[in-house]
Amino acid sequence: MTLIERLNVYERLTRLDRPIGILLLLWPGMWALWFAKYGFPDPDILIIFIVGTVLTRSAGCVVNDFADRDIDPHVKRTQHRPLAAREIGTKEALALAGFLFLLAFILVLQLNRLTVLLSFAGLLLAVSYPFTKRFFSWPQAYLGIAFGWAIPMAWAAQYGSLTPTTWAMLAANILWSIAYDTEYAMVDRDDDVRLPVKSTAILFGRFDVAAVMICQAGFLGIMAVVGWLHGLGVLYYAGIAVAVALVVYQYFLIRDRGRDGCFKAFVNNNWVGAVVWAGLALDLFFK
Repeated sequence: MTLIERLNVYERLTRLDRPIGILLLLWPGMWALWFAKYGFPDPDILIIFIVGTVLTRSAGCVVNDFADRDIDPHVKRTQHRPLAAREIGTKEALALAGFLFLLAFILVLQLNRLTVLLSFAGLLLAVSYPFTKRFFSWPQAYLGIAFGWAIPMAWAAQYGSLTPTTWAMLAANILWSIAYDTEYAMVDRDDDVRLPVKSTAILFGRFDVAAVMICQAGFLGIMAVVGWLHGLGVLYYAGIAVAVALVVYQYFLIRDRGRDGCFKAFVNNNWVGAVVWAGLALDLFFK
């Protein structure tokens, strides 16, 4: 294998060619940084969190594919992933994941002690999440904690301590993650039911669409209350209103449970996270 071919395998293994996961992981941390600073966060902390998000998500994808290496070949959407197709060995893949986690930890060491301590829990969540799909019927909720752990870390880095708002936002992110990852799981449900894989798409059954909408409503409701408690104004709620419109659009995408529509709805959540952040950033900028 040439160097270019190996780098191409690494790119696909870490999903750098599909950045949607990076964005879904990034937005919660961005919300937390802006809330904790009540304005534009410290530039050095912002850069550390953006780069750290890319590194952590990339490493997490490698661990996920390692855990699913014997399942992915039997799923149409994942059968060509590098570990599933045996384009790369497990030792080399795990070495790559370890290297990426190490780089992320080096970045975290530039922050305060509380953030460093929280990073160990974040590592445990990132490494253990892929295996929860074997025995836990709510892996999407666990994903919400893992992806949302950027919230307490960002809050600790920028504010120096954690507050009730930190945990309220984490709860909101768990609901959001259940919603968007259920949409994602609906794409693979036919494959998952015949494999040893659990998901909320299977758990919710014929109530899947309703469950997704309830979780989205709970997420946006909590974020609206958090904004009210922090004295945010019309621009923040304009962002929430646009997010509501996007969620309504997602309903029409998933109501027939078609694979393409469910996947489009999943990807659309990037814009939900983005408009919530944009409303927050603009509202604080003009205060």
